[in-house]
This record gives sequence, C-alpha cells and structure tokens, in this order.
Amino acid sequence: MKTFLKIIGIILFFIVVYGIVAMLAFGKTYHYEKAIVINAPKEKVWQQISSMKAFNEWNPWMKLDPTMKINYTGNSGQVGDKYCWDSKNDDAGAGCQEIKELVTNEKQKTEMTFMRPFEGQATSDIILTTEGNSTKVTWSMDTEQETWMKLMRPMMDYQMGKSYGEGLDNLKKLSEK
Repeated sequence: MKTFLKIIGIILFFIVVYGIVAMLAFGKTYHYEKAIVINAPKEKVWQQISSMKAFNEWNPWMKLDPTMKINYTGNSGQVGDKYCWDSKNDDAGAGCQEIKELVTNEKQKTEMTFMRPFEGQATSDIILTTEGNSTKVTWSMDTEQETWMKLMRPMMDYQMGKSYGEGLDNLKKLSEK
C-alpha cells in the first residue's frame, strides 16, 4: 500500500509541476500552422479557398456533425463572406467565421468567433505561394489563451495537427482533380 501511495504522490507531484511550468512558460498567444504542397496552380487552389462555401467543402470540422445547422451571409468570395454554425455536438460547438481579407490567388484571412463549447476568438490565414508548377498552402491560426488553457497546449497542438492535416489533404484532393 505504501508503494501505491508513493506512486500516486509522484504522479500528482509531476502534474502540479507541469501545470506550474506550463502556466509560466507558455505565452498568452497561441500560433499554429501547417503546410502542404499541392500539384496544381495557385488559381485552381484559390477556387477552393476564396469563399466560405468553397472552404467548407474541405473543412475538416464540417464532418463532426452531419446535422449541423449552417447559415451563410454576405457576398460569396468577398470580404464579409461569413458562415455561422450551430451543432448539438460539443465537438463542433457553435460559432461564426468571416472573411476579413482577400488577396486574389495569394491570401485569405478570416476571423472566427467561438460561442460553444468555449467562448473565444481567433484569426486564420491561408497563404498560397508558387513552388515550380505546384502551390504551397500554409494554413495558420492565431489566438490568445486564458491561463488555464495553457495546460492543454500539447493536446491542442496534437488536435490542430490532426485537423489541419486532414483539411489540407482534403484540399489537395479537390485541387488536384
């Protein structure tokens, strides 16, 4: 029994130490990005990112709830193009994403507002650069994190990597058709 209690004590000690280190070491801002090279010209890839409806054709979070309610507003493919989602599933939650900047064949910048399961805001950029006959797509997200969310950063990095990887793979398949 003493050995068991020592093991539990050591585990708790490391959890507390990790929590303190995470809160002190990780900054308030969170940045994540992932890139892929697509065997298609920028103009063809641009068609898949230039509007919220096109984005949602490869958006990995859309599959989290097939019954999710989606509402599009604004002019498709222009600044102000926006969609809001509402899901009964907390994995998908509820929120809105709006195009804030478009540079034809080069950049899409959006702002996301999350309402559920956590409230928050983030910005996302999709940057296209030519690489020979191909296009490099860099997808990034920036947000500020509450102190307690810093504890989740390694798990968030893992989940973001998985989701962004799936989304970029979907984009690659669509663009290379």
